[in-house]
Amino acid sequence: MTTLCPEIEIHVTGVVGCITLNRPKALNALSLPMIRAITTALQEWRADKAIGVVAIRGMGKEAPFGQFCAGGDIRFFHSAALAGLAQLEDFFTEEYALNHLIHHFGKPILAFMDGIVMGGGMGLAQGASHRIVTENSKLAMPETLIGLFPDVGAGYFLSRLPGRLGEWLALTGTVIHGATAVQMGWADSCLTASALPQIWRTLADLRSGSVIDLNDFLLHFATSTPPSEQLPREQIDQCFSQPSVGEILLALKADGGPWARQTVQAMAHRSPVMLHVALEQIRRARSMNLAEALRMERDMVRHCFHPLHLQRNASQSETVEGIRALAIDKDHQPRWNPARIDAVTPAMVAPFFVSPWPTWAHPLRDLRG
Repeated sequence: MTTLCPEIEIHVTGVVGCITLNRPKALNALSLPMIRAITTALQEWRADKAIGVVAIRGMGKEAPFGQFCAGGDIRFFHSAALAGLAQLEDFFTEEYALNHLIHHFGKPILAFMDGIVMGGGMGLAQGASHRIVTENSKLAMPETLIGLFPDVGAGYFLSRLPGRLGEWLALTGTVIHGATAVQMGWADSCLTASALPQIWRTLADLRSGSVIDLNDFLLHFATSTPPSEQLPREQIDQCFSQPSVGEILLALKADGGPWARQTVQAMAHRSPVMLHVALEQIRRARSMNLAEALRMERDMVRHCFHPLHLQRNASQSETVEGIRALAIDKDHQPRWNPARIDAVTPAMVAPFFVSPWPTWAHPLRDLRG
């Protein structure tokens, strides 16, 4: 198979369809052409009986592996929003449709989550049947830091984590490492990073895509690396089960320990509006299937870039401001509006969950389950 997108390498070896994200200087951040190339390949392979399994990896700066995907191309988001480009709408519609396709692909997908796996990279990986991490993996959903919310189906996969891990990860953007990701349910197996090139080459020896064959194949390379960090589950569940962001902060301050103080500090750098929005998102998504959660997120992201209910245009949005501070001017001084968590009102949050489209015209209306 050939692709017109140089940022994606696609080939078939035996029964395996192989995808390499090839934009290493940008940590394989997803562009719209990359999303379209991956979608086309998966659609063709799903219908091809000769393909039994799909494997996806990222290109490092010097060789394959080392990085998976840092997310969507936020510089593109910034420029497209300011210019009013329709491609920004296409990006999120097609990215979320791709996320859904991966979750419902019907054949095994191996996601080699080496290095940075954040945002859109998590969207590619979390629907895979075999989510593989290494000792170098760094997983996170840090979107509230740029005035966005954890999207790409994160409402669905965060809300399915044990206890209140979903709320904690959505509001703090905490980075999770390889073995810990397996422990908490964000990955299925932890392999040694140095073994990945050999594993990729050995994919050619697979004779089928059966789950039994794949599990046996991966078991041969599996490690017993213990988690590098112990999650304070009791504190997480106690604090992040509170009804509101304000009450979560009160619980953290009442705790007063080192972890709680670090958590308060992490939340202080994030958009107050989007902290409230993300908390509501995770809790709504617990009772939704994936398609419903993705449609909700598509509504939400439209409001992020068109915050008309806040009487703002795109250039005044939390998202454009957050990206400016992090990636454009790099002053790391976002001017959030409002600047305080206790200044956010329900009237600022509720409209994010009102669809701007009638049901029959929703851009993700065809997604099922």
